[in-house]
Formats: sequence, structure tokens, C-alpha cells
Amino acid sequence: MKTVALALGAGGARGLAHIAVLEAIDELGIKPVAVSGSSIGAVIGAIYATGMTGKAIKRHVISMVRDRGELIRRLLGARAAPWSSFLRQPLGQNPVLLDGDRLCTAFLPEAVPDDFGKLDIPLVLVASDLFTREEILFTEGPLRPAIAASMAIPGLVRPVEHDGRVLVDGAAVDPLPFTQLADRADIVVAVDCSAGPRSGNSVPDPWDTVFATISLMGQTIVAEKLKSSEPDLLVRPHVTAFRMLEFLKASAIIRAGERIKTSVKKDLATLLAY
Repeated sequence: MKTVALALGAGGARGLAHIAVLEAIDELGIKPVAVSGSSIGAVIGAIYATGMTGKAIKRHVISMVRDRGELIRRLLGARAAPWSSFLRQPLGQNPVLLDGDRLCTAFLPEAVPDDFGKLDIPLVLVASDLFTREEILFTEGPLRPAIAASMAIPGLVRPVEHDGRVLVDGAAVDPLPFTQLADRADIVVAVDCSAGPRSGNSVPDPWDTVFATISLMGQTIVAEKLKSSEPDLLVRPHVTAFRMLEFLKASAIIRAGERIKTSVKKDLATLLAY
């Protein structure tokens, strides 16, 4: 039987739509031979690489956002600096800046191990070197620093210092890392959740402006990549209606992703048959 590899892209909360594709793959009885991920795709990809099913990941995500008070408590615990430091230096601290490692501790399932070598599926995570402007790939060693680096969205999650480098969001260099899976499988499936900003003529608020700009840059990078190389199956869930930080709408985002499950299963089954 043909082998399948899976690339999960950036997109913030919209990336929760990846889960529907995981469910489609599971329902076809397929186990990917490799997974790659960038930003939110790194988070979902790392969880999936443990061997957790798409349905189990969905249950975990929904349980995390069901209790808003508990969610806020976890987020406050994941802040990079206490409120006291902001009060001492109001212009030198970002009071909402989060620490990636603490986010992993607060929100990842217990099944996620501390090392790549303990995963059930080989995993490639993408981060960006802030100063050399290089793409950094993680395939072995400690897992959580790699996840934290890949999801270090500027202004929201603190950069990660690792092996003498300062690393930020993988989406800055490779928001849809399907090329990292070249020659690893017969079929490469890439899931792109970097939908553009919601339509409208009014000026968005500052955070929406920042994330819409990040999304725009990511879409530009992906468009350029697709000119020279394409995955065997490119999946784009219909998630334009959601903001990048609307994690409290996890259930709605997952449902939106499920609208494409049937077509994903059909298209992938066709590719496997040839």
C-alpha cells in the first residue's frame, strides 16, 4: 500500500481545523509515515505523532476550552513575566506575552513525551532563526522546546533561546512545510489553514491587524512555494470566518473543518488507488 505523509500549517486558532483531516485519515485506516508542522501545525502535529487519534485530540481540545475560567487560569500561569514586573517597568514589559514552554505544560496532553525519539510517528517541526533569518528544523532531541519555538508568534509568545539561537514562529519562513516531507512518502497531504482576514471595509483593531498581516505574509510564502512544488493533496478548510486567536470557538472551528472530511477521504482514497 502507498505511504502517506502529512504537513500541518500555521493559522492560529484556525489550525484547529487540522483535526478534521486527522479524523479523515484515521477513518481510512491510514497511519502517516511522517508528519511535519509549523506554528499551530507543530502543536497539532506533535500531539498526533504520539499516536493519539483525531477524535481523541478533538476531545482534548474541547475539554481545554469548555471551562473559560480554567482556560484563563492556565493562560495566566503561562505568562512570560508576572504582573509585578509590568508595574515596575510599564514600558519595558508586554503584560500579555506568553512563555511557550509554560503553554506546552498547561495545554498539551500528558501523552506528549519529552523527546522526539519517544514519538510513534517521525516528526519534523519548523522554527525561524530571528537573527540569521534561517529555517531551523527539529527532528530529534527535546520535543517541547521545539514546539515552543515553532509557535513563538511575535508579540504573543516569547522567542525561544536554543543552542545559541533565538527562535521564533516557524510560519515566518515556512507556514506550510510540505517540502520537508519530500521523498518520505508516496503521497504528501498538506493542510493550509492560513485563511485571509475576514471581509470588511473597516480598519481592524490592532491585534487583528497584526495577525492579518502575519497571515498575509504566510499566504505569500505559500503561494511562492506552490509555484515550484506542490503536495499531492492540498486541503484548505473553510475557516475564514474565524480570527486567529478565537480558541474559545474551538468547537465551531472544528465543525467548520469537518465540512471537508468527505472530500478529503474521497480524494485521498483516489490517490491511494492509483
